[in-house]
Amino acid sequence: MNYSVVIHKDKGTDYGVTIPDLPGCFSAGATMDEAIAMAREAIELHLEGMIEEGLPIPEPTSIEAHKSNPDYADGVWAVVGVDESNLRIRAKRVNITLPERVLDAVDRYAKAHGQTRSGLIGRAAVQYMTDQAKDAKGRPAFRGKANANAKKTRR
Repeated sequence: MNYSVVIHKDKGTDYGVTIPDLPGCFSAGATMDEAIAMAREAIELHLEGMIEEGLPIPEPTSIEAHKSNPDYADGVWAVVGVDESNLRIRAKRVNITLPERVLDAVDRYAKAHGQTRSGLIGRAAVQYMTDQAKDAKGRPAFRGKANANAKKTRR
């Protein structure tokens, strides 16, 4: 995944990095190279926190989509690549039953898009829950284990 980042520097300060696709995620470094390296680490930690909370991972947006935002007018743009395999995501094997035609369609789609069956089904499930279950503040109601545990303690 490649996230657009904007780097800014005021006189007498380190380079600051903002990741527009991940509100609240930012970093800094004494040099431009260090700022980008620290941004990669910040993005990975931010994504791991979102995963742990059961939140969907936002798709990266292009630099072009962000350039018109006046908050970033004086910044220098870069792209920071994050290897999803570095994220601490624990997979769990499950057994599901699907109609053969659906499974065939999933396999064809996954193959055509360079994905795995499990990855596609997992992303589709999270996206479906996000689309269907919005709470009053417009955030996904799905919160993974934390939400499930909270429901158990309320009963």
